[in-house]
Amino acid sequence: MILLNIQDYILQNVDAYGYLGLFAICFLAATILPFSSDFLFAALIIMPQFDPWTCTFVATLGNWAGGMTNYFLGKLGNIEWIEKYLKIKEEKIIKMQTWIQGKGGALLAFFSFAPFVGDVMAVALGYMRANVYTVIVSMLIGKFSRYVVVMYAVKYGIHLFNS
Repeated sequence: MILLNIQDYILQNVDAYGYLGLFAICFLAATILPFSSDFLFAALIIMPQFDPWTCTFVATLGNWAGGMTNYFLGKLGNIEWIEKYLKIKEEKIIKMQTWIQGKGGALLAFFSFAPFVGDVMAVALGYMRANVYTVIVSMLIGKFSRYVVVMYAVKYGIHLFNS
């Protein structure tokens, strides 16, 4: 209930927070907040005072920074912190590690934008000490691709409704 109230407040005041608010929400959504940043992102890109490409870059950087935070928390290897702050159980991390090892390792950071498994994937990659440079690049490309797709979907959807 509290989370819904926070989301409602943010969406009602989205223009007041602007790009900085978008960065913060995208960062938090990739770490500790259990909701998608897509709603705020979509709300900003349809407002005429916000540039869609600037929103895309800001959202990408915020979400990527949150994902990399998860990676480094995983790399610290402190399961108590991960369970307490990220609400990810050790069993999930181990299960994700097993899956990652057979599928391409650090390159899978590309898919860290995926709902429900993306955060666990980033933590697991850190926990298994996956190559940080590959994770950085792969995660950045994945998160950027996600926001580009959402941007065009929103813009195309608006165009369809205005036709």
